Order: sequence, then C-alpha cells, then structure tokens
Amino acid sequence: MNNPTVTPRPRRARRLISLVAGLAAASVVLSGCLYSMIPEAGPTSTASAAPDTEGVSTELLPYYGQTLSWESCGGSGFDCTTVRAPLDWSDPSKGDVDLSVIRHRAESGTAIGSLLTNPGGPGASGVALVRDSLSFAVGDELSSDFDVIGFDPRGVGESTAVTCLDPAGMDAYLFDIPSAPRGSDAWTAELQTASTTFADACEANSNGILPYITTDAAARDMDLLRGVLGDKTLTYLGYSYGTFLGATYAKLFPEKVGRLVLDGAIDPSVSGLDVGITQGVGFESALRAYMADCIAGSDCPFRGTVDDGMADLGTLLAAVDRTPLPASDGRQLGSSSLLTAIIAALYSQDSWPYLSQALSGALQGDPEVAFQLADFYYGRSNGSYDDNSTEAFSAYNCMDYPDDATQEQKDAADARLAAEAPTIAPYWQGGDACAVWPYPPTGVREPIAAEGAAPIVVVGTTNDPATPYEWSVSLADQLSSGVLITRVGEGHTGFNKGNACVDDAVIAYLTAGTVPDDGLRCE
Repeated sequence: MNNPTVTPRPRRARRLISLVAGLAAASVVLSGCLYSMIPEAGPTSTASAAPDTEGVSTELLPYYGQTLSWESCGGSGFDCTTVRAPLDWSDPSKGDVDLSVIRHRAESGTAIGSLLTNPGGPGASGVALVRDSLSFAVGDELSSDFDVIGFDPRGVGESTAVTCLDPAGMDAYLFDIPSAPRGSDAWTAELQTASTTFADACEANSNGILPYITTDAAARDMDLLRGVLGDKTLTYLGYSYGTFLGATYAKLFPEKVGRLVLDGAIDPSVSGLDVGITQGVGFESALRAYMADCIAGSDCPFRGTVDDGMADLGTLLAAVDRTPLPASDGRQLGSSSLLTAIIAALYSQDSWPYLSQALSGALQGDPEVAFQLADFYYGRSNGSYDDNSTEAFSAYNCMDYPDDATQEQKDAADARLAAEAPTIAPYWQGGDACAVWPYPPTGVREPIAAEGAAPIVVVGTTNDPATPYEWSVSLADQLSSGVLITRVGEGHTGFNKGNACVDDAVIAYLTAGTVPDDGLRCE
C-alpha cells in the first residue's frame, strides 16, 4: 500500500443509471437500459429560439450565432442536432469539435425554457440518458414544463470523441490480472505497462483532442449551448460529476446562472488523491449498510454480525486474488474485478439483491453474475463496449486533476484508507493512466464561490458512496449563493429517487424559482 508509483485515482462519480435485472435459470441478466419512457405525444414544432449573442466577442460570434437544424429522432417529441464548438476556446482558429445534442420538447406545449442535464462520469452520455430514460433523468413534471436538453460533452459518445483501444484491448486493460504478486514492484510495473498501452492508444486514435478534454472547456461548451438555444440564463440539473461541470460553469459565468441544481456533489477543492481515498471510505460505508441489510434477510450468503460478514467478504476477496475464478468467456475474476462488481451494485440500494447473487456465486466458484455487474460498470455487453465512457473518464480526470501529492501525503492517505476502509483498502489501488498521460493536467483544485450567481441548490445524500455527503456540504458552503438539501438515505444522488421532500423542493425551484430553505433535511 505504500508503493509511490501506484496512486488511487477517482472512481467514476457517474450516475450509474439503473440495474434492470431478470432471472433466467440460475443467472441474472443485467442491463444499462433505463426505463425507456418515451412519450407517445407532444408538441410537433422543431423551431428554435433566436440565439442569445449578447456580450459575445467577435471571434466567437460564428459559434454563438449558429442556427440549429433540428431533426426528429428517438420517438415523438424528440429532436436532435449538432453544435459546433471551438476545439480550443483560447484560440478558435485551431478548429472545431462537434457536440451532439438531443431535445425533448415540453409536453405541456409551452416550455418555461431549456433544462440542460448531465448524468455524470465524466464520460456518461447525456444524449442517451434523455433519449432512452427521460422520466428517470428528470421526472415527469420537469419534462412537462421544460424543453429537456441532453448533450454529450466534448470527448464523449456521439460528440467528437476520445478513442483508445479496440474491444479486445479494452478487455485486456480492464480485466487482465498481473502475473506478479499484488503490491510487488513487478506487479506495479505490469499495471503501468498496461496503463501506458492505454494512454498511448488514446493519443494515437483521438485526432489531437486530448489536451482540450477538460471540464473548463466543457463548461464553456455548455454556455455555448445555452446561447444557441436562445436562453438568457442557464437552467441546469447536474448529477455527480455533472455537479463539478455545473459549479465550473458558475465560476466562469456567474452572471448567466439561472437555476442550477447540483445533485451528488464533487468538492472542487479536493485533490485527486483525497477524492480516491474518500470514495474508498464511502464505498466501505455503503458496503457495511448493504451487509447489515443482507444479514437481516433470508437470502444472504453471510451470517453473524456485520463485522463477521465484512470479514468473510474480505476473505473472499483475498481468495480470488490468490486464485481467480474462470468465467465462461475466458476471463478470470480476480479481486479487482470483484471489487468493481461490488462498487457497481452499491450505487443504488435497488441493486443490493444482485450483489448478494454475485457474491453467492463467487463463494461457490461461479463468477458470471459478478462479471455482469462489472461489465455494466464499464458499459460492456456481448464482448464489446456500448460507449467510450471509460476512455472519456480517463481523459477528463487526467487533465482535471494535478498529481502534486507528496509522499508524506500519500502515506497518510494510505493509512486513512486502511483504518476506515479495511475491507476495500487492499484492493483499492491499481494502475494509473494519468501518470503516463501524454499531456500534463491543466485543471486546478480550488474552492468555487461563483460570486454574484443566483441561488444554486446542492443536493447531498448521507450515505452516498461515490460522492460522499461531506462534499455536498463543502460545495454548498463554498458557493456564495449555495443552498443545501440533505437526503437521508443510501445510494448515489438524491433527486427523483422516491423522496417527495427532495423532489418537491427541486421541482419548485426549477419551475417557479422557489428557493428551498438552506439546510432542508429530507428523511
């Protein structure tokens, strides 16, 4: 755990949208398809408002003054378009990137305005979220009142995208197990060789866009979207990493902030090292909550107290680390892939039964359900990858997070992880593509105040594993106009999760501008 060349990086702070499961024989089939709620009726006009170009510089007018060409897509009420953005916002002469945008027109027929949304990641597709799962993304009331806008940020999905390895190469990068003993110098060298192969492929196959895949640039793109949609201010619902995108927008354009909701916040002042460690502690806490629930039920593979169950789970992780379990497709389930499966299921309490099935299978030597969970986490199905979320995740994080931690800080972080996340700690660290990324990071980690911005609502969930509650508290405190809503519960993010107190407050704010009481606590 004290190897200085192996640094924990942030886990995906992504809105892992749902685990839709069906039982077939003795196995579980998992899918990333949400609820696929596509309305059957809605307004038919594909018109766009005139672009808002107020205050735009001459060199950026060709971008902000674009006339959008919408085409019907994805079912009734859905339109799609492409928006051009400068590759380099500081020098538009360097060329363009394309941003893929989808709009679901307000079902009421009269939109309050545009509601932009981002599902997190970084690397998750906002186009797919709105197209496939509108009701899950924003809920029925907001989709009635707003033109809901999903977009793939630069580097992601259907926009100009980061491209790295082919499916076989991605399988090797994500699932191959080093031959050397965990923690040894040879083990570290094998992981870093794999990381170098990945990073080199990203540089070779991404057509020069890697240095421009940053949250700063994506936030500037979001203001461009606001402008070309004709909105004077931004109305935005951002989940998980999308909170960092939204907070960065507020820092850059405080005067353009309309109504922003940041759900499941990332603390912009926290270093990459601290993010990784705090997430490890968060997932350990969620794992203990799962274990308590599991042991109280009838189909749990563990017995005794929560501590007994955690100890037995630690024994299972150690066992598959020593002797990986072979799967039917030729992959081997080691401790890293099993931990990924565990993490995937901890994003939502609804997924806990599938975690029990995965762990029961692993205890019996069957890794199939565990691999289904891990595959869902990485967007993998039938031996291929549904999106480029893993590549984009690395691209953003490697540019956003400076790696300036001292060895003393790394040692202290290791000690904290071992003390507060003893089950997860031995398997938390791994290869670091950012250590060999072809471009140095340009992001900074600092508090965001966004002086002069309208009220910004931050939603935090008390036992959120991916974006721990303390980050939401911190972001709300940093923002000069921050307002905190607390959801007491499990899982990642708080809005549209069945808590009427949270939902009513968010909807009233976005639709009517009713600012909730700061510190509102929703049991």
